[in-house]
Amino acid sequence: MSLTLPTPASPLKIGTRGSPLALAQAYETRQRLGAAFDLPEDAFEIVVIKTTGDNRAMIDADRPLKEIGNKGLFTKEIEEAMLKGGIDIAVHSTKDMPVEQPEGLVLDTFLPREDVRDAFISPTLSSIHELPEGAVVGTSSLRRRAQLLNRRPDLKVVEFRGNVQTRLKKLADGVADCTFLAMAGLRRLDMKDVPATAISPEDMLPAIAQGTIGIERRSDDSRAAEMLTAIHHVETGQRLAAERSLLAGLDGSCETPIAGLAQVRDGQLHLRGEVLRPDGSEAISEDAAGPLGDGAELGQSMAESLLKQAGPGFFDWR
Repeated sequence: MSLTLPTPASPLKIGTRGSPLALAQAYETRQRLGAAFDLPEDAFEIVVIKTTGDNRAMIDADRPLKEIGNKGLFTKEIEEAMLKGGIDIAVHSTKDMPVEQPEGLVLDTFLPREDVRDAFISPTLSSIHELPEGAVVGTSSLRRRAQLLNRRPDLKVVEFRGNVQTRLKKLADGVADCTFLAMAGLRRLDMKDVPATAISPEDMLPAIAQGTIGIERRSDDSRAAEMLTAIHHVETGQRLAAERSLLAGLDGSCETPIAGLAQVRDGQLHLRGEVLRPDGSEAISEDAAGPLGDGAELGQSMAESLLKQAGPGFFDWR
């Protein structure tokens, strides 16, 4: 059966959130699909969908994300639209995606991974190592908070959410001495003017799947499946199989400080994982390696080992 390609009269509908970064990721997806099948831009329609998380985040801008809800807050409406046929595929930042999708949906396409590192942002300082004693750090990430306090318990961490422009204004207003973003986001938005310094994964292990665009589709949509296969990046998929399996095994959510990074070296998959107490008082990390196709098993095994070392109550708030 031949593939029926989208046309300007019957475009492939790409669902996304409306932030500048989300749109940049949707445009990249459109560009890659267009190039793979020699299709014009108007063979695709970008459909912006406002999510519960977007609305709540605007209303509760100074509350921690864990108090507003879980990661699903930023995907629910998009996934509902796809299940109802309002859109054909959905483009996400994979690090924001729950490890399980609703029945009838699959997340199995990943674009080539961007820079995985965190970015240190400060108008006056050029490195995380330059932070003076008692410096005020702004972040909404429980992972970054725990990692920072584990290394520097003297730091004061304040809630810091919003887009890049909002965070930069808060820095300029003196709300905090520094904040953090993902290097991948800055690069995708071409924000060369932002005073950002990349942080080595050895100093701050990134979030699971950081830097990766994931594309979700209906499980019974054979056309979308075939088209997405053409732009799927195999190595990125192998790396995320390990990382997301680690996250699933740890029952990870936005309320759990978890970091992980899988890399391919010398034909093998190398995985490093880290779990931390929410207050940063303790961190447990582990390294493992295995065949490229065994990422899921590698991640699951590491999760079991980390949970055993952590013991009951490790992730409880104090």
